[in-house]
Amino acid sequence: MSIAPIAPILEAVGVAKTYGDGTTALGGVSLAVHPGETVALVGESGSGKTTLLRTFNRMVEPSAGDVRVEGQPVAGLDPFALRRRIGYVPQDGGLIPHWRIEKNVELVPRLLGWDRDRRRARTREMLELVGLDLQAHASRYPGELSGGQRQRVAFARALAADPPLILLDEPFGALDALTRLELHRQFLDLKKALGKTTVLVTHDLAEAFRLADRIGVMRAGRLLQLGTPDELAKRPADPYVEALLEMRRV
Repeated sequence: MSIAPIAPILEAVGVAKTYGDGTTALGGVSLAVHPGETVALVGESGSGKTTLLRTFNRMVEPSAGDVRVEGQPVAGLDPFALRRRIGYVPQDGGLIPHWRIEKNVELVPRLLGWDRDRRRARTREMLELVGLDLQAHASRYPGELSGGQRQRVAFARALAADPPLILLDEPFGALDALTRLELHRQFLDLKKALGKTTVLVTHDLAEAFRLADRIGVMRAGRLLQLGTPDELAKRPADPYVEALLEMRRV
C-alpha cells in the first residue's frame, strides 16, 4: 500500500507582485515548505525575499498566484485571523513599547480569547523556553531590555499561541555578532524541541547555511534555486548562485 506524501504547511504557486508604477517585486515564485522544516530566503536588497514572506500572512497582497497555509488559500481568509495563526518576528522585534513584557507575549492569546490564567501560564512557559525568567522580566518594558532580550521576547510572542508556521524577517540582523551567535544556538534548540515550520529571511548566507534545512536564493523577484545547503554548494543551478557561494568561501 502506498503512503500519501505529507502535505506542505505552506505553498506558494506563481506568486507575483507588481506595483502601480510598474515595478515588479515578484515574478511568479513557487515553493513549498514542509512540516518541521526551516526554509531560508536569501538575496541582496530588492531581491523580493521580504515581499514574498509578507504575502504568506497577507501583509502584502500578491498581484497574481496563490498562497496556501495548511491547504487553505489565504486569499479567502480574514487577514487578521490569518495573522493570529501565523507567528511573525520582524527585524526590530515589533514589540509594543508601552506594553509590559507579559502583555506583549500575551498579545495573540488575548486576541484569541484565552482566559487570564491560561495566558499567564503560557507566558511563563514561553519566556522560560527562550531563557527569560517571568519574575525578572514580565513587568519590564521593551525599552528596558537589551536587543537580544527583546528578540527573545519577540520569539516568545510568536510562539505563544502555538502556530503551525513562523515567519522570521531578518530577526538577527540588528544584533551584535556575539548576541547573534547565541540566538542562533537558541533558535536551533527551539527548532529541535518544538519542530516548528519556519521561513527565515536573511541577507547572510552563512546564517542560512547554519540554520536552514533548505535555502532559496532570490534575485530580482525570482527564485533562482531552492535546495539543501549541500545541494547548493555542490550543484549551483545559476551563475548568480555560484558567485554567491564563492563569496561565502572567501
